[in-house]
Amino acid sequence: MVTLTSNRITLRPWREDDLHSLVRHADNFNIWINLRDGFPRPYTEQAGRDWLKMAMDLKSNLFLAIETDGEAVGGIGISFKEDVYRKNGELGYWLSEQYWGRGIVSEAVVLLVDHVFTNYPDILRIYANLFSFNPASARVLQKCGFHLEAIHKNSVIKNGQLADEHCYVRFR
Repeated sequence: MVTLTSNRITLRPWREDDLHSLVRHADNFNIWINLRDGFPRPYTEQAGRDWLKMAMDLKSNLFLAIETDGEAVGGIGISFKEDVYRKNGELGYWLSEQYWGRGIVSEAVVLLVDHVFTNYPDILRIYANLFSFNPASARVLQKCGFHLEAIHKNSVIKNGQLADEHCYVRFR
C-alpha cells in the first residue's frame, strides 16, 4: 500500500468510507467537463461504490485519493501500459472545485511522479492527455516538469464539442 505525504496533502489508497466524500466532491459539471466520459455525471452513490471497488481491487495500476482537511477531495493515478507501451504510465487526476487554485494538484503530481520514477524502474515516460479547453491543467503539468509533446487535432468530443487533445510528457 502506497501512502505519500507533503505538508498539505496525503495521497493514499481509496477506502470504502470515502464514498460520501467522493460523491459530494465528484458530482460537479466543472470537473466532469474536463475528464473522459468514463467519469460519470451525475456522480451517484452507485458510481462511487463501483469506482471504490475497482480502485481498491486493482493491483496493476496506482489509483490514490487526494486527502486534505481530513477527507478525500480528489483522485490521482497512473495507469501502467502494456505491450509495446509497457515503458509508459498515463497520469490522470481530478480535484474538488472548492480546492482549485491552491497548488494541491501540482503537489500531488510531483509526489506521484517522483514515486513512480523512484519505485518503478521500468517506467521511462509518464504522459497525460488533456482537452485543449483545459488550460489550467496544462499549467499544472508544465509547472511539474511536463512538456507538450503532441496536439491531436479534433480527436475528442466532450459534451457535444469537438476539441483537440494535448499530450504532455515527462521522461525519467
